[in-house]
Amino acid sequence: MHLDVDRAVAGAPTGAVKIAAKDVDFFYGEKQALFDVSLDVADNAVTALIGPSGCGKSTFLRCINRMNDTIAGTKVIGRIEIDGEDIYDRNLDPVLLRARVGMVFQKPNPFPKTIFENVAYGLRIHGLANKAEMGDIVEASLKRAGLWNEVADRLHQSGSSLSGGQQQRLVIARAIAVSPEVILMDEPCSALDPIATARIEELIDELRNQYCIVIVTHSMAQAARVSQKTAFFHMGRLVEAGKTDEIFTNPRDSRTQDYITGRFG
Repeated sequence: MHLDVDRAVAGAPTGAVKIAAKDVDFFYGEKQALFDVSLDVADNAVTALIGPSGCGKSTFLRCINRMNDTIAGTKVIGRIEIDGEDIYDRNLDPVLLRARVGMVFQKPNPFPKTIFENVAYGLRIHGLANKAEMGDIVEASLKRAGLWNEVADRLHQSGSSLSGGQQQRLVIARAIAVSPEVILMDEPCSALDPIATARIEELIDELRNQYCIVIVTHSMAQAARVSQKTAFFHMGRLVEAGKTDEIFTNPRDSRTQDYITGRFG
C-alpha cells in the first residue's frame, strides 16, 4: 500500500499502515465533497488533517467509520481499508465497524447517564463484558483517559456534571472502553479552554502508543504538537501528506506553504 505521489507527497509512516484510502470520491447528493483522495494512515501514531473550513477534512474522517452512511443521499466511490479489509464491503456490519473505530466529536457529548454508565454503555450494547468485568474495565478506561482520580468518588453522578474538559476525557474513556483499533477526533479541543486543551493533547500523546489516531484540527500549533504525520486538504482534494515536521518546515506544494503561513484559510 502506498500513497499515490501524483496526488500527494507521502512521508515515511511512523508505523505499519493501519488505514489505506484509495481514490476516494464522496458525494452529498449531486455535490462532490471529496475528489480522488488516497492516503495511508500509520498505526501507533497521530495523523492530523488540516485545511480551511469546508475542504473535506471532517467528511473524510467520517468516511473512516461510515458515519456518513447516516446521511441520506450520500455516496462513496473508491476504497478504504483497515488492516487490508474493505470497510465498505456489503457483508461488513457498520455497527461493528464503529466499535473498532471510535469517534470523539468537536463538542463533548456525554450521554444523559452517570459517569459509570457513560463508559459502560458500549460494553453493554456490544456484549463485551459481563457484570463482574464491567467495573474493572470502566476503571481502567477512566485511568487511561486521565480522569479516574477526579471522578472515582462520584461515578454515579451525571456525566454532564463534569467540566467541559472532563466531559471530553469521559467521551474518550467511553470510546476506548470497547478496545477500538482506531480513534477519530473531529476538532476535539475547539470548545475547550487552554488548560483543558493541554490536558487533552497530553492524553492524545499517551494514547498514540496503543492506537491509530486521526485528528481534524484548525490549529496549526496543535497539529505540530500532537501529530507525527499531517495531511493538508484544500477544496476537497488531498494536496500533500507527509511527516509533520517536514510539512511545516519544508512543504512541497505552494498551497500548503500559503495555508500554514496564514495567507489563506
